[in-house]
Amino acid sequence: MADAITIREYGPSSVLKAEAVDIAAPGLGELCIRQTAIGVNYHDVYVRSGLYKTLALPGVPGCEAAGTVVAIGPGVNDFHIGDRVAYVTSTYGAYASERLLPAVQALKLPDTVSDLLAGTTLLRALTVEMLVCRVHRIEAGMNILVHAAAGGVGRLLCQWAAHVGATVIGTVGSEDKAAAAKASGCAHTILYRETEFKSAVMEVTRGRGVDVAYDSVGADTFSGSLECLAPCGHLVNYGQSSGPVKALAMTTLAANSLTVSRPILFHYMADPTQYQGMAQTVFDMLGTGILKPDTPMPLPLAYAAKAHDILEGRTGGGALVLIP
Repeated sequence: MADAITIREYGPSSVLKAEAVDIAAPGLGELCIRQTAIGVNYHDVYVRSGLYKTLALPGVPGCEAAGTVVAIGPGVNDFHIGDRVAYVTSTYGAYASERLLPAVQALKLPDTVSDLLAGTTLLRALTVEMLVCRVHRIEAGMNILVHAAAGGVGRLLCQWAAHVGATVIGTVGSEDKAAAAKASGCAHTILYRETEFKSAVMEVTRGRGVDVAYDSVGADTFSGSLECLAPCGHLVNYGQSSGPVKALAMTTLAANSLTVSRPILFHYMADPTQYQGMAQTVFDMLGTGILKPDTPMPLPLAYAAKAHDILEGRTGGGALVLIP
């Protein structure tokens, strides 16, 4: 038996319920993992609320965790009992003290990356690797716009882009968040509640606009982000915390030869070799200190609803972690 958080209906955080679940012996190609640190992400909120109907109900949410291998199924040769591992998965099930996982999804953790760090950071850091290295490669000298620059992904994105030599412009909601974004490599911060961000971006870039805009906010910022782009610029919409984006007319893009993408991390992870390569890059960036994640905020697994409330209330929690 394992402790797990189960969703039986979509809704507010109160639908997250603690239950005991049976754990079978690992089957062909599977590992059994005793989990030590479980990440909490906005994707989990979308799943719980029903915005993303990608988890069959009743089901256990959660996309990432770290832990220790405690049993190995037939056909698995690359892992041993006691190996420290982490993973990101599109099939959910992470909100549990113990679980089965296809071995192909498990990543061996180097000594330089703790369970707590992996459990709170892997999904965000893989997302940033995808955004910076694969969706639109960031290079020295580029101007980029990052919305929610003080958020969990935003800070890592600013750090990575600044490291490769891009000039980062970040939107934030308060002076405290502006300070956090600047500490993460933002050259310019815009308090979007006080200043219309498009005009501020144009002022910073002397009317040219940015080469790339990274928008995880969605409905409230999408149009303005498009208007901030330089000719041949690219808009990456990778989230919708303010709601989904309305349909886009292609003529809007043609006016300045703009491009738009809507990447999903799980599609980039589908190739096991690429997944392992992305993870190795992330582990190297974490191990060398180029990426400096938020300080983890641990909560007991049974407090999953509280973790969602913190995340949705934007009162902190860039690195929320559930501890079984």
